[in-house]
Amino acid sequence: MNVNSKEPTIEEIAKELELTTEEVSVALDAIVDPVSLYEPVYHETGNAIFVMDQVKDEKNIDDSWLEEISIKEAMKHLTDRERNILEMRFFAGRTQMEIANEIGISQAQVSRLEKNALGHMKKYL
Repeated sequence: MNVNSKEPTIEEIAKELELTTEEVSVALDAIVDPVSLYEPVYHETGNAIFVMDQVKDEKNIDDSWLEEISIKEAMKHLTDRERNILEMRFFAGRTQMEIANEIGISQAQVSRLEKNALGHMKKYL
């Protein structure tokens, strides 16, 4: 409150704090009461929809994060050749024939190396 017992304007606050009106506006917008993730935002049909339902991330759930870490750790136990084949095959989406042509072996050898590498990884998953 200022001397006149009224709320100061954004311009007055900015001048007093030596800030731009935009900085003051952003700061004032940031001052909001926290909302519970379990606060219902809609419940007309009997099935409530909560804030959590609106911000839920289906792609980056804990399980996929843990799986990714486990796979990376298991791949550390492979030879460089096996790791390279699995990376090309499953992370780069290459076919066994494409990999075979690139590294100069047969498709059957790629298949065999891939199968052995996956079997080896299973021990660590």
